[in-house]
Amino acid sequence: MSSTSSRLLALATVTVLALVTSTACGTSSDGAEEDSGGKVKLDVNGQPPKTQAFERKLFDKHVKQFEKANPDIDVVPHEGFMDPKTFNAKLAGGKLEDVFYVYFTDTRSLIEKRQAADITDAIKDMPHRGDIQDQLMKIFQDGQGRQFGLPTANYSMGLLYNRALFKKAGLDPNKAPQSWADVREAAKRIAALGGNTVGYADLSKNNQGGWHFTSELYSRGGKIAEGNGDKWQAAFNTAEGRATLQDLHDMRWKDNSMGSKQLLQVEDVQRMMGAGKLGMYVSAADNITVIAKQFGGKYADYGLAPVPDAKGTLLGGEGYMINPKASPEKIKAGVKWLQWKFLNPDVIEQNVTDNVKDKLPVGLPMPPTPDIWKGSVRDKIEQIKEKNANVPTENYQAFMDAAPKVPGVIEPPKAQEVYAVLDSAMQAVLTKKDADIDALLDDAEKKVNAIYNAS
Repeated sequence: MSSTSSRLLALATVTVLALVTSTACGTSSDGAEEDSGGKVKLDVNGQPPKTQAFERKLFDKHVKQFEKANPDIDVVPHEGFMDPKTFNAKLAGGKLEDVFYVYFTDTRSLIEKRQAADITDAIKDMPHRGDIQDQLMKIFQDGQGRQFGLPTANYSMGLLYNRALFKKAGLDPNKAPQSWADVREAAKRIAALGGNTVGYADLSKNNQGGWHFTSELYSRGGKIAEGNGDKWQAAFNTAEGRATLQDLHDMRWKDNSMGSKQLLQVEDVQRMMGAGKLGMYVSAADNITVIAKQFGGKYADYGLAPVPDAKGTLLGGEGYMINPKASPEKIKAGVKWLQWKFLNPDVIEQNVTDNVKDKLPVGLPMPPTPDIWKGSVRDKIEQIKEKNANVPTENYQAFMDAAPKVPGVIEPPKAQEVYAVLDSAMQAVLTKKDADIDALLDDAEKKVNAIYNAS
């Protein structure tokens, strides 16, 4: 599993850090804009650890190539990405790098507190600026459309399904379920195969239940929260919220298509899928690699389709921002580094070649060909991926074809706290036959509003 896909999955499985409230932060090179050679010194994080040999080697190679092409910039790489244990201290203590990594979920707070530099003017003439998906660029913008960072990779949720089990159950593996009603019918047929085969599985533990409730709610066109000025309030106690829980309850208790073992987390469903005992679950593309590498699955056995109903999909990802104390020279150099390293079709094409040589998967809807592009550049990247693919890209084509059409929705504010509340609702409908869905949603709404009112 690549370091990038690991970090993307971690968006939903680790506690998102609480950002500090101070309005100022320093830079690791305050007062040292240039080194003795007259170069702009640029401290950047995101360098993979030595334990990730391929990723580290590729990153360091890119640093050397960039410096050769830009002899006036000295890139000083630092290990690490977004570590909740150290980020706050670095931010408050003036040790934050000039260019620093962020999750999509953190951009809103950083922008509101002006803890990132305004790079609007610096990106006006940036190569390929107009080729990046607008919805991803907006994640790094304030209410006036000013830009405070750049997206470098993203994920969106889809329906991961076992093509081999579809065939055994008499279902067409080239026609994945398009609605939640379709999912329910397919799950019943798969579960009927017997041998402890589960038609559909869901998560309900360690905040992952709330994460999946959010994804499934978004797919129906619902919302977790809605803003009113600078305040937020729960928005899931709706017909879409009830339908989400009701379908899960009915699949579990009426259809018996979800199995008796519940309180699952992501490793459990990946293991079930790898063992050929699970038909479907909601997932991002990176799970396919985990199932194949860690749980004995075969790439040919899995397909990825758009989320059922496809009225919206949970969008997550990562990008970089620039220290608010950075000089204009550092901001200019930082933008140049980010564009060259992450937003450069030529570098992505070389990354594909490097991945193929190292026998890493190419062809999935994820890095080394991140789906951050639009228009002709997206078409070019897809052609490169198809030409060099070492996994069956046709199994994921429906997902890729739908991706530009399905609205992406990022995680709600205070996502992990909200997910912890929603875990309880997910657990109840999957473990209690007499669960009162209206009462569960009423209770969750009160608790989530209390979280938002306390901020």
